[in-house]
Amino acid sequence: MGKAGNEKTGMAPDQPDEPTRPTEPTTPTGPVPPIKADDLSIVPANHASADDLKAVFGTRDCGRCNCQRFKTRGWFWEQATDEQRRAQLIDQANCGDPAATSTTGLVAFLKDPQATPVGWVAVEPRTEYPRLLRLPTVWKGRPDEDKHDDSVWAVTCFVVRKGYRKRGITYALAEAAVGYARASGARALEAYAMLTQPGREITWGELHVGARQVYAEAGLAEVSRPSVRRAVMRIDFDSSRIYGPDQ
Repeated sequence: MGKAGNEKTGMAPDQPDEPTRPTEPTTPTGPVPPIKADDLSIVPANHASADDLKAVFGTRDCGRCNCQRFKTRGWFWEQATDEQRRAQLIDQANCGDPAATSTTGLVAFLKDPQATPVGWVAVEPRTEYPRLLRLPTVWKGRPDEDKHDDSVWAVTCFVVRKGYRKRGITYALAEAAVGYARASGARALEAYAMLTQPGREITWGELHVGARQVYAEAGLAEVSRPSVRRAVMRIDFDSSRIYGPDQ
């Protein structure tokens, strides 16, 4: 979500649906099968180790942000080193402490003998993202939305480990995030999805925030479209109804 705060506002023209679920990627030895939800164990990040998170994030791209853009205040985002951001993520997630009462996301592991860590989703109360609360893109067209309502949770980022991308892991993580937020007492869960545009290619890195289709398949519905590249998606647990223009 690194560019969300710089987008031009304004309602978008009709946009195409997000790309369909990924087809089998190919390697020199042939197609690689998709990874389904049943192939994964997805747990709160405090049940994962620091090394697990480091393996998922790597050291480039998402391994430089380490999910700190919306979590940090003041100077830290601009001036902190990659290692400082990584340490901050591990501390926030309470890695290696199953008894911790809070964490900042979920980690996906393959159900293989090595329990290979392959994915991450950031999900927690919306109020835990100080910078998110100041982004006009998130709030445009929703004047009655209470920014300080900690019963509304948010998904802000997906990371899939290099070598396992485009195999469907993000879909499983989104579904798990919905269940986790609901079980944790959230009244609603929001996300700020990326939209495709005709003739414009979207890189994998831009989709850290999640594509619209990913959230739609997890049960969220579009409630606003504040810019040409964003859709606010939401599911309300309190009334057990999904609301938005698609209802």
